[in-house]
Amino acid sequence: MSRFFQAGSDSETETESEEEVVPTRQPIPTKAYQLSDDEEDTKRVVRSEKDKRYDDLRNIIKTMRNHKKIKDMASVLTDFEGLCKSYDKARKVVDREGIPRFYLRCLVELMDFVNECWEDKEWRESISKSNAKGLTTLRQKLRKYCRDFETDMTKYRENPDEGEDEEEKEEKGEEGRSGDESDEAPAKDEMKPMKAAKFVKDREFGERDEDEDSDFWNEDSEDESSSSDEDMPATGKLTAEYFLKSTTEQEEKRKKERKKEKASKRDKRAKDDDEDWRVVTSGAPLIMEKPKMFAKDQEINHEAVNKKLFEIVAARGKKGTDRSQMIELLQELKTVADANNLGPAMHVKILFNIVAAIFDYNPNIATCMRSEMWEMCMETMDTLMKMLTEMDDLVVSENTLEDNESLEASPYRVRGCILTVMERLDEEFTKMLQACDAHSTEFVDRLKDEQRMCGLLETLQTYVEKTGTSEEICRAYLRQIEHCYFKFDKTAFEENTDKTKTTPEHLMDKLCKYIYAKDSTDRLRTRAILCQIYHHALHDRWFKARDLMLMSHLQDNIQHSDVPTQILYNRTLVQLGLCAFRQGHVRDAHNALVDIQSSNRAKELLAQGLVPQRQHERTPEQEKIEKRRLLPYHMHINLELLECVYLVSAMLLEIPYMAAHELDVRRRMISKNFHHVMKMSERQTLTGPPESMREHVVAASKAMKAGDWRACKNFIINEKMNAKVWDLFFQRDKVRDLITSKIQEEGLRTYLFCYSSVYDFLSLPYLAEMFELELPVVHSIISKMIINEELMASMDEPTQILSMHRTEPTRLQSLALQLAEKVSSHVENNERIMEVKQGNYYFQKSITSSVLWGLFCTIFSFYYFVALAHF
Repeated sequence: MSRFFQAGSDSETETESEEEVVPTRQPIPTKAYQLSDDEEDTKRVVRSEKDKRYDDLRNIIKTMRNHKKIKDMASVLTDFEGLCKSYDKARKVVDREGIPRFYLRCLVELMDFVNECWEDKEWRESISKSNAKGLTTLRQKLRKYCRDFETDMTKYRENPDEGEDEEEKEEKGEEGRSGDESDEAPAKDEMKPMKAAKFVKDREFGERDEDEDSDFWNEDSEDESSSSDEDMPATGKLTAEYFLKSTTEQEEKRKKERKKEKASKRDKRAKDDDEDWRVVTSGAPLIMEKPKMFAKDQEINHEAVNKKLFEIVAARGKKGTDRSQMIELLQELKTVADANNLGPAMHVKILFNIVAAIFDYNPNIATCMRSEMWEMCMETMDTLMKMLTEMDDLVVSENTLEDNESLEASPYRVRGCILTVMERLDEEFTKMLQACDAHSTEFVDRLKDEQRMCGLLETLQTYVEKTGTSEEICRAYLRQIEHCYFKFDKTAFEENTDKTKTTPEHLMDKLCKYIYAKDSTDRLRTRAILCQIYHHALHDRWFKARDLMLMSHLQDNIQHSDVPTQILYNRTLVQLGLCAFRQGHVRDAHNALVDIQSSNRAKELLAQGLVPQRQHERTPEQEKIEKRRLLPYHMHINLELLECVYLVSAMLLEIPYMAAHELDVRRRMISKNFHHVMKMSERQTLTGPPESMREHVVAASKAMKAGDWRACKNFIINEKMNAKVWDLFFQRDKVRDLITSKIQEEGLRTYLFCYSSVYDFLSLPYLAEMFELELPVVHSIISKMIINEELMASMDEPTQILSMHRTEPTRLQSLALQLAEKVSSHVENNERIMEVKQGNYYFQKSITSSVLWGLFCTIFSFYYFVALAHF
C-alpha cells in the first residue's frame, strides 16, 4: 500500500498516512475506474454471420467426435443430421467464402470412421439393434451426401496438411474472441485507473493466505512492482495527471519490453513443462521403460536369474501389461543366462515361459496370432524340442513342483508339459488356416508350415516314447494320426512297392493299434478308429474299412460323443460311401450317403461352412463357436462330387424299382431327395438342355425310365460332367467304365420291367446285343430276376429264349385292383367313424355303407368283365 501512498515519514503509522493522503487527493471521476460485475455479465458481443455459422458447425463437430470415441452410432447419426441442417443455414456464407476446410476434414474423418466400423464384422455382431440401425442409416445418408463434395474431399485427401495452420489459427481465434472482445473497451481507453481497480481488488482479497496466492500472482508481481515504483511521481502525491493517458515514446518502449519479458518467461515455463510430461499410449503400461536386468556388480547365478524370471512372469495376465515387452524381457533374460553358462535346464525353463508369453500375446481366443508371432513361436519350439531329444538327463514333467526343480546339476528336472504346449501350438496352426482366405497365396504360404508341424510331432513322439506315460503316448499318437489320416498317398495303388519301407498305411496301423490297446478313455479310441476307417476308404480298401466300421458299432452310440467327434464320424461315413461307389457297391454307397444328403445340411454336418437356418437364428456366441469348429480348406470334401455320387446311386436303385412297382399303391421311396429333384423337374413348363449337375442326372433318369440306356450314359458321362465330377477321382477311367456297366445292367432290368407284358418270347442274344452286354451277364441278370420273383418268366437253355408267363396284370387290371383297394379303404374308414356316433346315426351309417358297397361292387364287376374281354 505504501507504493501508492508515499506521503509522510516512515515512522508514522499507517492510519496517520492515510489521513494525510486522503484530503489532498483530487476528486477523480468514478466512471474512469469503477468496475461492476453486473455490467461485465450483461456485456453484449457483436459477431459477424460467418462467425456465428462456423461456431455452430464447430460445436456440432466437437460433439460428434465425442460420440465417435464411444462408438454411439445413433448419436453420431443425430449429430450428422444436425450438421447438415447447420450447413444449409450457412449456405450464404459458404457461397461467398467457399467450403470451410474444417468441414471437409469432418466429412473425410466421418467417412473413414463409418467404413472402419462397417468392416469390423465382429463388432457389428455384438452391438445393439439401435446402434446397428444407426450405422446402416448413417452409411447410406453419408454416401449420398458426400457425392456433392466428392471433388473437394479428393483434393483434401491428397493434401490434408495444406492450410492446416490457418485453420488452427481460425479455431483459436474463435475460441479466444470472446475474451479479446471483453478487453477491447479498456484497451481503447487505456486509462491508468485500471491500476487503481487492481488495487481495489487487491484490498478485497488481501486477507487471503499469501502462500495460496503466491503461485497465482507470481507471474506479474515482479514486473508490476518495478514498473509501479518507477511510474510514481517524485512528490509522492497522486494527482489527476498521474491517472491520465500518457502517449510518450518512453512509455510505449517500456510496454514492449515488458511484453517481451513476459513472453520469454512463458516460453521457458512451457518448455520446462514439456520436459516433465511424456506421451503415452492407451492404458498405462506396467513397465514404463526397459529396466536393467541386473546391477553392474551383482553376481548372476541361478538364484538371481530365477528371481528375475519370477518378477517378469508375475506381471503375466495383469491389466496394462505390455505383452510384447514381456517377450523381449524374457528373450534378453535367456541371452544373459546363456552368456553366464547357467546350464540347459535354465535355458529350457525360460523357453517354456517365452512360448507361454507368445500364446498370451493375443488375448482373444477366437482369433489367430499374428504371422511374426507364429514364426517366433515355431523357432522357439524347434529349439526346445531339439534340446529335449538330445539331452537324456533332462526331464520335463508337469508333476514336478517348482521347489523340487533341479536347474544346477544333472539330472535336471524342470516343471512343464511339452505335450500340452504342442497341442496348443497345433490348435493355433488350425486357427491360422481358418483365418486365411482359401484362394489366396497367404493360405498356401501358411500351409507350407504343415511339414514343419508334422516334423515337430514326430520329434514329440520320439521324446514321449522315452519318457512319457501310456496316456501321454496315446495323446501324442492321436495328434500325429489327425495330421495324416486325410492325406492321399498314390503309392498305395502301385503293385511293385518296397515292402521294407514304412508306408502311411503301416504307420497308421501301428499308431492306432497302440491306442486301441493302451487308451483308457473312449474318446481317443473312437477318434483313432474313425481316422483309420477314413484312411482305408480314401485308398479304396473297401472291405477293411467296412469291417472296421461294423465291428466298432460306432453308429449305435455316436450321438453321445462330443461335436468334433461327430463331425469326424460324418466325414468318415461320407468317405466310406465314396469308396463303395468307386468299387461298384451302389446300394452300400447310397446307404452311407443318404443320412448326410437327405437333410440338405451336408456343408454344416461336415464342418465346411454354415448354412442359414429358417426356424431360428443363431446368436453371435453360437456362430462364433460353430465357426471355430470349421475345418481348414485343404481338408474339405467336394460337395458337388458328393451330391452327384448320391444322385447317380439313387438313380440306379430308384428307376428300376419305380418301373417294377409303377402301379403299386403302397410303393415305398428309396430316396426322398431324388424324388424331390424329379418332381421339381416335372413342374417346369419348359425343359431345356441340361446345364447343371442335377439337370444332367434328371435327364439321365428320364432316359433310363424310357429304356434308352445310351442317352442315359451320354447325360451322365460327357465333357461337362467329366470336368465337374469324374475327373476329380484318382482312377477316373475305371470309375467311368464302372458307371457305364451299371447303367447297362440297370437299363436292362428297367426295360424288362416296363415291357415284359408286351412280349411273349425274348431272345437273350438280342438283349445282349441291344444293351451291349456279354451273354453270361444277361443270363445272370435275368436269372436273378426270376429267382427273386421280380419277373414271371422261364428260360429255355438250348434255344436261349426267355418265355413270358404273362401272369402279371395288365395296366387295366392293375388300375381296377387299385380302385378296389381305395374303395374298400374308404368303406372301412367310414364304418370306423360312424361306430363312434350314437342314436339315430346308426341308420344313416347303414345307408351310407350299403351305398358305398354297392358302388364298389358295380365298379369292380365292370372292370372284371372288361379284363375278361381283353384276355
